[in-house]
Amino acid sequence: MTFFDAAQWDGKLYSGGWRGRASVREIVEPATQSPIGTFALADAADVSDAARRAAAARETWARVSPDEKAGILRRAADLVNANADVLATWLMREAGSGRGKAEFEVGLVASEFYSASATALVPYGQLLRSGRPRLSMARRRPVGTVGVISPFNFPAILSARSVAPALALSNAVILKPDPRTTASGGLFLAAVLEEAGLPDDLFHVLPGGREVGAAIVEEPGIRVISFTGSTAAGRVIGEQAGRLLKRVHLELGGNNALVVLDDADVDAASSAGAWGSFLHQGQICMTTGRHLVHENLYDEYVDRLTERASRLSAGDPMSGAPLGPIIDRNQLEKVHGIVRDTVDAGATLRTGGTHSGLFYQPTVLADVSPEHRAFTDEIFGPVAPVTRFSTVDELIQLVTSSEYGLSLGILSANPFRALELAERIPSGIVHINDQTVDDEAMAPFGGVGASGTGARFGGHEANIEAFTETQWVTVQGEIAQYPF
Repeated sequence: MTFFDAAQWDGKLYSGGWRGRASVREIVEPATQSPIGTFALADAADVSDAARRAAAARETWARVSPDEKAGILRRAADLVNANADVLATWLMREAGSGRGKAEFEVGLVASEFYSASATALVPYGQLLRSGRPRLSMARRRPVGTVGVISPFNFPAILSARSVAPALALSNAVILKPDPRTTASGGLFLAAVLEEAGLPDDLFHVLPGGREVGAAIVEEPGIRVISFTGSTAAGRVIGEQAGRLLKRVHLELGGNNALVVLDDADVDAASSAGAWGSFLHQGQICMTTGRHLVHENLYDEYVDRLTERASRLSAGDPMSGAPLGPIIDRNQLEKVHGIVRDTVDAGATLRTGGTHSGLFYQPTVLADVSPEHRAFTDEIFGPVAPVTRFSTVDELIQLVTSSEYGLSLGILSANPFRALELAERIPSGIVHINDQTVDDEAMAPFGGVGASGTGARFGGHEANIEAFTETQWVTVQGEIAQYPF
């Protein structure tokens, strides 16, 4: 049997092994609208059962040596690399990823497991000074069981970046992947971790809709929620978790600005802008959602961006198209509605704005003003709205008028001028002389404002903060004497 063979997982979920359920759902390939598999649907009772199993398993896992934990996670990374074509194909068919995006995502998943293997070995506390004759220290302890709720756009990496470090830090994990990408966003990871030798009941994949997500938030045995998704859904989850005094890590939406200063190389800038807006059909939280271009370069930039967009095509990724389909009809209608409303409000459609089925053509909108929907809204589609600015003060006002603060790109011949400008703009991520879409396993990732609760993903420091609690411990040689 080949790795991740349908005989292993089709029609099943993963909780105490591969298990079937009476209720199943088809996996539909968005490019062809054809069924390509099924998975079992979980319910609230499955969440409670998984939490009970996880509580027992994590007690043993906490006593497993760091070296052994690291070894399992390294084997998981090796398995991802060894089966890169399998995961990439699922990302192309299930998530509509172009091959380049799919291969990039596979590499990130492997990196997350390698990085987590190192996290299992890092120091877990510090010695503290004390005014008394004792040993005083702060140490990090696992939170227990982590609930992960992941989205459809980068399903494998946006699951793995929470699953892998949480396991490395001696926690159990219950994952609810998006039902549109359950295979690549959940079941594939279950197959990897099972093959790598992860002990039973530490990792559970419970596919389902809002009922399962709500049950994960409400389950008393789950103390930390790691959620990646829309700002609207994140607000609801944050409110529910706060009522229960649970920690919740939210990585939410973005309306990211790419700033083109008056000294930038226009040709290079337009290439960066095209990549930032059109990669994976714009369905990325870090997508370049607003191109803010100095008036001296504006016309040339729009012309070159339009030329690049017109050379791209959307089609079936399995046939080699650089851009794939929008994930579903509802999202496509949202994208098209924003484009239509913005053009009706006075913007100029330079190219695109059309679709065939779920394939939306790369679109450039010029003369976009701050009141237009394409400027204010997160589009989550292959649309590049371009706005001109004259002065730095006007630019700052344009960038900061958005409630989001995830990623910012600034293009300039003088990188230190760009860095100085970035000091005035709140953003979780800043890229000087690059577009807004980037990720590395060892780098902190997160946004401010409506984009989330800060960097709780990526790198040892952020992951330790996310998936452990601080405990103060003192040790004395004798029992202290008191006057009572």
